[in-house]
Amino acid sequence: MSLVKLYDTTLRDGTQAEDISFLLEDKLRIAHRLDDLGVHYIEGGWPGSNPKDVSFFKDIKKEKLKHAKIAAFGSTRRAKVTPDKDNNIITLVKAEPDAITIFGKTWDFHVREALRISLEENLELIFDSLEYLKKNAPEVFYDAEHFFDGYKANPDYAIKTLKAAQDAKVDCIILCDTNGGTMPYEVAEIIKAVKKQIRIPLGIHTHNDGECAVANTMIAVEQGIVQVQGTINGFGERCGNANLCSIIPALKVKMKRECISDEQMRHLRDVSRYVYELANFSPNKHQAYVGNSAFAHKGGVHVSAIQRHPETYEHMRPELVGNCTRVLISDLSGRANILAKAEEFNINLDSKDPVTLEILDNIKEMENRGYQFEGAEASFELLMKKALGAHKKFFSVMGFRVIDEKRGEEQKPTAEATIMVKVGGKVEHTAAEGSGPVNALDNALRKALEKFYPKLKELKLLDYKVRVLPAGLGTASAIRVLIESGDKHSRWGTVGVSDNIIDASYQALLDSIDYKLHKTDE
Repeated sequence: MSLVKLYDTTLRDGTQAEDISFLLEDKLRIAHRLDDLGVHYIEGGWPGSNPKDVSFFKDIKKEKLKHAKIAAFGSTRRAKVTPDKDNNIITLVKAEPDAITIFGKTWDFHVREALRISLEENLELIFDSLEYLKKNAPEVFYDAEHFFDGYKANPDYAIKTLKAAQDAKVDCIILCDTNGGTMPYEVAEIIKAVKKQIRIPLGIHTHNDGECAVANTMIAVEQGIVQVQGTINGFGERCGNANLCSIIPALKVKMKRECISDEQMRHLRDVSRYVYELANFSPNKHQAYVGNSAFAHKGGVHVSAIQRHPETYEHMRPELVGNCTRVLISDLSGRANILAKAEEFNINLDSKDPVTLEILDNIKEMENRGYQFEGAEASFELLMKKALGAHKKFFSVMGFRVIDEKRGEEQKPTAEATIMVKVGGKVEHTAAEGSGPVNALDNALRKALEKFYPKLKELKLLDYKVRVLPAGLGTASAIRVLIESGDKHSRWGTVGVSDNIIDASYQALLDSIDYKLHKTDE
């Protein structure tokens, strides 16, 4: 079987979902995780649409990816403008990605009503744009937008649009179910018809409005599609895109198609939860393959059966995607995941050691209180080092105070933090102001420690996320704070949980500084 190439569009199409917005730093971190997962193409955004995406393509060049290619997204040229004069096309080329993907109109209804040009002129837009890009980019893909709807409305014209792309010698033509309403049996029939007239390799891009995005993708692969587009967790506009977290194991386990390695697939659950965390979303526990409940068993008959033979009530081994069997009645979950995470950070834990078992129980108890270590790898690594006696104590905080004051209705609040730290035998007592209480505390902590550890001047706070943990307590609810920090070499995440937002932020800040000092000391 030939390789099925994965094209991830989480950083572009995924961000079009309601309530999702990634910072530039988030996008760079996710790109690294996708690269580690084995994704072949990472669509970073539309450089012609916003400054953030322009910055992404500039900054991603400084990152070292193992094998993933970065793709930029855009559209065909505007009517009555040649490609070399079209700003969108020019911006795509200037971004210097490894591949360029542009979309064009396939549905005659859209050509007449959206573009308001003739059908013949639309064919020229497609051909001219792709021919120009093929001369100026390593690889060029064509997204045939609304292809299935267009084919059902006017099959002859829909095929003509694909032939225009084929004549431009693009590397792959992607058939798009943009409105997400096509049924699997229709996908199969239409792709069979397309393959009789189009010789270029074909890809598939589906949306989930009819709850068929994954099924339509699988049907397309069965019909010979060689490139699959989708997003992590199915993030995307309206009802979402095809979910790569379901597609990948379906390809490998169910269809026996090569896409990523077995070892890479064992990190699928981690990647899923990592993207949820950076999106500031609670993971969907009922999500297929990677959700907490995907292999959870509660009924007595089920539990008895799976303890003898897991395949009685499990369609595949959960370990293949980094998940685990859970028996809800006795709450036996968690150990395998934590041991796998420790192994990821090269921390040796013996699952049979009584001390290790006690450590794992403590971690489970922390997670029950709201701690999550996806997106907070640095906090997890420090936790393990402390438990194993491998943690070096660089300083201790003897106490702190934060004052947040508003002196008038029209005045902005002011924040000041006072902190006392002990380094060796020396005590440093200092204060600092900030734009808010957390910023003031961060400034005071650094000010106190930088005279002892000058390397902390390299430390930068890159992102700060707050999530109220659901407990029905209103303003007394527990808070989880996730902080992303970095220096000129790397980025890392830390976490804090408390019913006091300052305390939760303090925990995450402390871990961030502690992790930097351990990195410097290595």
